[in-house]
Amino acid sequence: MNMTNAAFGEDPGRWPLPEASSPEELWLRAVAAGGQGRYASAYADLARVRRAHRVGRLASLAHSTHASFLRQLGWHDKARGWDGRALAVAGKDNEGRADALIGLAADALGVGRFAASAEGLQRAAGLLDGGSARLPVRLAWVSAELAMATGDGTAAMAHAERAVGLAAALGSVRHAVKSDVVLAAALSADGQLDRSRVVADAALETTQRLGIIPLSWALACLMEAIGSVNLSTDQVVQIRDDCADAVRRRGGVLLDR
Repeated sequence: MNMTNAAFGEDPGRWPLPEASSPEELWLRAVAAGGQGRYASAYADLARVRRAHRVGRLASLAHSTHASFLRQLGWHDKARGWDGRALAVAGKDNEGRADALIGLAADALGVGRFAASAEGLQRAAGLLDGGSARLPVRLAWVSAELAMATGDGTAAMAHAERAVGLAAALGSVRHAVKSDVVLAAALSADGQLDRSRVVADAALETTQRLGIIPLSWALACLMEAIGSVNLSTDQVVQIRDDCADAVRRRGGVLLDR
């Protein structure tokens, strides 16, 4: 099996994943496992990458990926330390630096530091030329989220729609459905609730079919607020709670709000 296909391709739900034969494959396996909410497995693989690489691209990505998992679980303050270290060890590697800066922007956004978030996104945007195709998608996600947080529904829609288009070209199912999650949220922020529910329902079907538990949980949280075309509120809440239980069994610690 191609590990890249599980991390950034058409098979994000594959489990179990095969043994990794290199630090690069360890990182890819961690990305794939984390996408399924298998945090204990992902954290262990990332730790192995960091032991093998103290500085440079893989060291940086191992730190920033750990940070992204903490953010998924609500721990933005903890994630900031990991993203800061990711930036410090990246050296001159633009992929690592951009990933870390986008992460730092998301961390700042999560604690209401909107100016710092915008600055991080601007710095990251200057590093994307000729780099990894996944990074413009991540930049668009966080840009949309920042626009939502600051009440700019029109800008949020533009960034979210850009993410959808970039993810389609990337060929990553997980990035495509995450972009749909962001689009559903942006539609809601822009007052387009009917369309938001349609997008969210379709995305939830995909995440549940593929076992992408963290995104299923995020969608259920959104749908609890905006409603669903096909599901009752009780059904949405049950999905949310089932996903939270699965995350805890797999080594994740959700921040209680």
